[in-house]
Amino acid sequence: MTHRLKRGDTLVIASHNKGKLREFADLLAPFGLKTVSGGELGLPEPAETGTTFEENAAIKAIAATTASGFPALSDDSGMCVDALDGDPGVYSADWAGPDKDFSRAMRNVEEKLHQAGAHTPEQRTGRFVAVLCLAFPDGTLRYYRGEIEGTMIWPPRGSLGFGYDPMFLPEGHERSFGEMAATEKHGWSAGRTDALSHRARAFARFAAAELED
Repeated sequence: MTHRLKRGDTLVIASHNKGKLREFADLLAPFGLKTVSGGELGLPEPAETGTTFEENAAIKAIAATTASGFPALSDDSGMCVDALDGDPGVYSADWAGPDKDFSRAMRNVEEKLHQAGAHTPEQRTGRFVAVLCLAFPDGTLRYYRGEIEGTMIWPPRGSLGFGYDPMFLPEGHERSFGEMAATEKHGWSAGRTDALSHRARAFARFAAAELED
């Protein structure tokens, strides 16, 4: 049996991250789903022990659908810097520490880039990656991946995003993600394939495959 979400269905967003929850709410708003977060349901946050974005996304989605009995959508995402051999990657949130201080995390990235001798834009390339995992109570799992290439800038610019957004300059643009409003960075509507952010690109693939108009 092929599962497909439709208006009125309950979907658990398997995240306690307020920034991500705001983005998911914006992206899912047109589809009439009843969304509830893992935090609202009092679900514990499972340990993210995977070594890939797919593994960590699955851990969160499976835990949420198992505990709630509803389909669950999770996201695992991060910034992968070429000069740092792909770090922080799946450990992007860990670099912010238990208090989620991304100012410290960005300084850590910049210090490591300096130590690696990466000073020019050509030496400071990387990408944001997002992987969505949709899990159903019967064990069905499906994945959707989105990426956006860019350059790490310093000092960080803007306060509109979250996480590493202020130090990420998307390819072909003159403003950082931290300087872009959500409608520009994550804007997506049915039929569009030009979504900018990594999460919006993953979501566009998810919506096309999973959501009924």
